Parts: sequence; C-alpha cells; structure tokens
Amino acid sequence: MRFTSGFDDVWSNFFGKITHSTNSFPKPLPKTVSWGCPVLASFMGCYRIHNLLHLHINIFSSTIWPRLTPLSSPRNPRAFCSFTRIDCSPVGHMEEVAFTGSEVVVSNPQSLKTKISSIRRAGPAKLQVIADFDATLTKYWVDGSRGHSSHALLKQGNPEYDEKRQKLFEYYHPLEFDPKIPLDEKSKLMEEWWGKTHALLIEGGLTYDAIKASVSNSRIAFREGVAELFEFLEEKEVPVLVFSAGLADIIEEVFRQKFHRSFKNVRIVSNRMIFDQNGQLVAFKVEYDPFNLYVATGKTIHVLNKNEHALDMAAPVHEQIGDVGGPAEDNSSVKKRTNVLLLGDHIGDLGMSDGLNYDTRISVGFLNDNIENSLDTYKEAFDVVYLNDASMWGVVKLATQLCSSESG
Repeated sequence: MRFTSGFDDVWSNFFGKITHSTNSFPKPLPKTVSWGCPVLASFMGCYRIHNLLHLHINIFSSTIWPRLTPLSSPRNPRAFCSFTRIDCSPVGHMEEVAFTGSEVVVSNPQSLKTKISSIRRAGPAKLQVIADFDATLTKYWVDGSRGHSSHALLKQGNPEYDEKRQKLFEYYHPLEFDPKIPLDEKSKLMEEWWGKTHALLIEGGLTYDAIKASVSNSRIAFREGVAELFEFLEEKEVPVLVFSAGLADIIEEVFRQKFHRSFKNVRIVSNRMIFDQNGQLVAFKVEYDPFNLYVATGKTIHVLNKNEHALDMAAPVHEQIGDVGGPAEDNSSVKKRTNVLLLGDHIGDLGMSDGLNYDTRISVGFLNDNIENSLDTYKEAFDVVYLNDASMWGVVKLATQLCSSESG
C-alpha cells in the first residue's frame, strides 16, 4: 500500500516531526515496533504513551483511513487531502513506473501489468500514442486559474465577432451536455456550431498575427514532462496522434511558442485553416495535402466525432512519419502498429481509438477536477487515472517501460 507525501506531513506533525518510513503500513503494528514509538516511549519513560499511540494508529488504519477520499479545491487543486490508496504489490516493476509522482489510481493492477508485458514483448515498432490536447497535454490549472483551451484563447482582433462567437458558445455548449438530446441529433448540432464559428472567423477577418498574439497572451501551458515524452517517442520512432476539436493552426502555434521546436513524429488531427498571402483566413482545408506537416481533413472535427476521424486519418498521418518529402511509412507498416497508449481527460476521449484494429490498449485518464464525484467512473473506464492536474512524468516512465526490452 502506497501513501503520498501529504500523509507523511500529517503524521510527522502529529508525532512531533519524528522521521519515519512510509514504504509500508503494518497491519497490525507489532507491539514492540511502532514507527519509532518505543524510542519515544523509552525517552519519555512512559509506555502508556506508546501503547496509546499504537492503539490510535491501528484504529486509524482499520476504520478511518479506508473512508478517506480525495477532495479538490476549484481554485487551488493542489490544496486537498492527497490520500490515494493503491495496492500494487503484485505488479513488480510496474509500481515504480506508473505509481510514482503525483496521485494515481489503478483499479486493476494485474490487468495493467499484463498489458504492459504484452506491449513490451511486441516492441516500439508496434506502438502508437493517441492523445487529446486540451486539459490532457495541457494543464487544467495555470497560476491558480482555469487554463485556456485552444479554442477559448482565440481573440479575433474584432470585438464584435468575439462577442458573436461567445453567444454561440452560450447557446450550444449546454446542448453538448444535455442528456435528453439523442446522439445523432447532438452530433448535427455540434457540426452546426462549429460551422457557424468557422464562418465568423472568416467573415471577421481573422489573421495569423491574431493567432500568434492570442497564444502569446493566453493562459495555456503544457504539463511538465510533455516535451520529454515527445522527445523520447521521437527517438523510438513511435508516432503520436494529437486529437483536437479545435484548430490545428492554434495548436501548432502553441507548440511553436512553448517548445520552440517541432517533433517529426507528432501529428495533429484537427480543423486546419487556409490563409492568403497577407495572412488572412480565407477558408478551411477540405482535402489531404501530402506535402503538409499536418493533417488536412475533409470533414469538420467536433467533440462528438473524434472516433470517426481516428479511422479516416490514421493512415495519412503515419504515411508522413518522416520529414516533409522524406520516406513514408506504408499502410502495411501502419496496420502493424496494433498497440495503443491513449491519453485523455474525458470518458469520451476513449473513442479516439475507435476504428483502429488494436491488440492492446493502455488508457490513461487525467481527472483534473470534481474528483470526488467522478473518480469511480474514471477508475472503471481508464487503466490508469492521474488526479489533481498531475504532471506527465508518470506517463513518461510508463512509455519508457513500454519501449524497453521485456527483460529490462
């Protein structure tokens, strides 16, 4: 059983900052050894204190501790009781790979261990990574405030049209989450919303300079470890599909300003714009350009059809896995990438792999907010759940494990 550093702080203060180990929590504690309490009792010459502490610790571990659940603060998500209980003793090396760093929950450690072993045996040549962008690769909280999404950060440079797009958001956004609307009807509404928004961007004269300024002035940041994850996967020649219902041009600019480099293995599956020679938006791309670094889609990608484009766009993305004009990976090689590491922050993100004929999929969910109410659902849906707007370091370690030899 693992305990987080928050548990250390609580008990260190309770015991007068006595140093102790948290590698395991004995059940029950031996009468003669109890976290250094015999030393304390001997020092104080009072074994009643030792026995009393021993009794309270056992009561805490058997009755109070199992009832603790993580509670988050909407303004400061790190200021909560970070007790995350995971029994990962049967899984060997997996513990050090997936369970270090920020709070993490795994509902079925043995199943995860089996999946890790399967992907490791197949090797990195059969692995691909599929990731959502907003609140998955990027932080949910930035400087104590809700971070911007790639769509929300855009300021058109024309207040009238910014206001029109906001009114569309206020009308359509509640419909997106209305459980009474059938999925097929809701999908049409989302396509209608995206179409109207794109039309306003063109009509309002959006320029690429406005995109650059919007990103520069935005509250958006990648999670710690994302750059290192991409670099490692690039070295291993593992393709990464970044899915977004937003705009590829904005995501590309975020990459440029935050990373100051590109990654030849990373492809963005999103809506992409066409600018004229003056840098003004004139249209949205409707066909695939084989000489473009990014995917140009034939349909509008919105929040409810990422799964459709996972199938439609996977082959074109992987065909241009090298630099522009470089050798392409043919379809037969792409189809051999039958193992998937999927990263998302919503249950719906699991659909990004729909249509891909995978053998093994490890799904990692980032539960950034509303933890108490959503944790059970996320535990059932994802193989690994990171809480509290966690960093990407746990995923980096997991990817390293997946790409290592089985005996490593």
